[in-house]
Amino acid sequence: MDSIAQVLARLSPGIVTRDQDIIATYTTDFRRQYAGSTRAVLRPRHAAEVQDIVRCCAELGVPLVPQGGNTGYCTAATPSDRGDELVISLERMNRLRELDRANLSVCVEAGIILSELQQAASEADLLLPLALGSQQSCRIGGNLSTNAGGISVLRYGMARDLVLGLEVVLPDGSLYSELSPLRKNNSGYDVKQLFIGAEGTLGIITAASLKLARKPSRTVTAFLAIDDITSLAAILDLAQIQTGELISSFEYISDTSLNLLLDARKDLRHPLQARSGHYILLEAATASPVLNLEETVTGLLGELFERGLVTDGTIAANGQQVAEFWRLRECIPEAEVHHGGSVKHDIAVRTSRLAAFVQAASQIVREDAEGAILSVYGHVGDGNVHFNVVAPSTAQAAPFKHQFERDVSPKIYRLAAEMGGTFSAEYGIGRVKMDLLERYGAPGKVDLMRRLKAALDPNGTMNPGKVVIP
Repeated sequence: MDSIAQVLARLSPGIVTRDQDIIATYTTDFRRQYAGSTRAVLRPRHAAEVQDIVRCCAELGVPLVPQGGNTGYCTAATPSDRGDELVISLERMNRLRELDRANLSVCVEAGIILSELQQAASEADLLLPLALGSQQSCRIGGNLSTNAGGISVLRYGMARDLVLGLEVVLPDGSLYSELSPLRKNNSGYDVKQLFIGAEGTLGIITAASLKLARKPSRTVTAFLAIDDITSLAAILDLAQIQTGELISSFEYISDTSLNLLLDARKDLRHPLQARSGHYILLEAATASPVLNLEETVTGLLGELFERGLVTDGTIAANGQQVAEFWRLRECIPEAEVHHGGSVKHDIAVRTSRLAAFVQAASQIVREDAEGAILSVYGHVGDGNVHFNVVAPSTAQAAPFKHQFERDVSPKIYRLAAEMGGTFSAEYGIGRVKMDLLERYGAPGKVDLMRRLKAALDPNGTMNPGKVVIP
């Protein structure tokens, strides 16, 4: 009996899935670019069962691949194609343990779906600020393991900024549990931060205590046209000042991205009569029952028009129109898939340098990949731009993307580094960006990561082959 068979024989049959038809849904990454293999998927129901699984695997040297909603872009939750790893899915650990309205906090298990947690907070008249395009299927454990970003980072920060406490099963099967939802706890190392963004390589997050915010009583959403991308920073600055920093989202959409979407989705329409090269989706929100947010945003738009920073725009008149505006932003990845897929660059630079980056990177593409279609959009209020490239209509998508990734993408990543930016704003590292981390990681960082990995997971059984090269 080999090691995997011994592990499976020791575990409760109720948590082991061996049916390969079911397993197939766990072994292909979200973008369907990598297919792995495993003999079983383990689906524990509580932290003690996770501990049992990890102890067995540690003792017998069987690698584990933790998985949440399997919505990541960097294949961190996908097993290798060797078939020598087991997948552990946290999907059955989906309870809401406690919601403390007065403390603005919630304690949940790692397998809860993000949208379900958002709904639970809303029913308590509160807000979970984390919001992603995949929120109907991604799970909190995965969100924290990848340090997810999303559309509200500008106001509320990344996923790690919402974490008050964690429960984690360590690579030897022991349990680190510090779930107290305290805002102040200055008692030594902030150990929980080790596991946020570690993508399951240092332990398996099984529960978390998270910050909540007061639910907005008023939200105003505007779709604006601008002629000059270099005005983005000035518009954001003015918007924050005039609203008292109530801007929760500040999204950029290029005209090319919007056109790709409208071509792919005939049910969607352009919200403005006059076309422009660039658009902003701006949203402001407040929990105040007395502040006239509509008047504030209307005044802001008037100032933007007067200064010539905005050429056209409209404010959503109702919830349906708000949803239509956001659909234009959130469905752009779908449009790229419709046109053969894209080469994705998840870049972040200082907000003051973002326009310069887009202009310089666009010039690189024009010079090195003639006819390529640029799809540029993102959460530019926090400096994150998705600089994606779609194959020309005259080229075959797969060979074009392969050649672009080999010959042109390195120039884009080098440009980001030269401008003090990063190659990974919110997608993480996984399997596909380890070489970029080696090349562009902060001095000493990668070496320190290796030492942490060796200290916590000396046998290398926790999500091997991801994030950091041994």
